[in-house]
Amino acid sequence: MARTTTRIVKGDRVRVIRGNHRDAEGTVLRVLRGSDRVVVQGVNMRKRHVRPTQANPEGGIVTSEAPVHISNVMLIDPAGGEASRIRMRVEPDGFKERIAVKSGNPVPKPG
Repeated sequence: MARTTTRIVKGDRVRVIRGNHRDAEGTVLRVLRGSDRVVVQGVNMRKRHVRPTQANPEGGIVTSEAPVHISNVMLIDPAGGEASRIRMRVEPDGFKERIAVKSGNPVPKPG
């Protein structure tokens, strides 16, 4: 598995650009760095049948988000509202910031 550096962090707004959920937008809930995947809120929903337990006496069908490969999502520029590639800019003092390629505006980290 090739680990790549990711420019997407938890809390970012992203748009899915490939696959069955193309053009869906959502917030990143988790970044799975080991497998280069992200979990996006409301995207790639999967159903799982759960047996009744003491903690969950009802059991039933649980719906949750499944991971999407990080190459299939693109960060949404908060200034323009469009999906854009991200470039890193390093200031002379060593501070790194994310720059949206389409608009040239800095993209702040969420939170």
